[in-house]
Amino acid sequence: MAVRPILQFPSVGLRTPCKPVDVFDEQLHRLGDDLLETMRAAPGVGITAAHIGVFLRLFVIELDREEGACFYVNPEITFASNQMIRHVEGSVSMLGLTDEVERSKAIRVRYRDLNGEECEEEAEGFRAVCIQHEIDQLDGIFWIQRLSRLKRERLIKRWDKVRK
Repeated sequence: MAVRPILQFPSVGLRTPCKPVDVFDEQLHRLGDDLLETMRAAPGVGITAAHIGVFLRLFVIELDREEGACFYVNPEITFASNQMIRHVEGSVSMLGLTDEVERSKAIRVRYRDLNGEECEEEAEGFRAVCIQHEIDQLDGIFWIQRLSRLKRERLIKRWDKVRK
């Protein structure tokens, strides 16, 4: 396992849609291990392969260390509730800056695990928010695109100051 460099906003890679994973092999498991180590070192609760410059539809979330990490390969949301919630979000590619984003309160997601086994999960609240956030990233949608133009511009100005 290795901690890999994370792309930083405004890298074009953070707006690049990812390709489906076709091969479920040892190399994919190594990528998953590297993602988990990189996410923990950042620190964060979720990270996509795109965050480290690998444009494949893979992400990991770990909301509770005791429960362990969950890897999502080629995920797709098959249901999203009309009931919305607001939650503070951020990114390992823009550490230290957060804002409230509105997303569906409950979802159902179909995906494969690192071995290629088909899985389906229903999620609510914070877990649902995290899954939607990471799938957005796989689609090339960086989380700040979900903010109003004014909030996004203010956040980018703060980021520019933090980076200097």
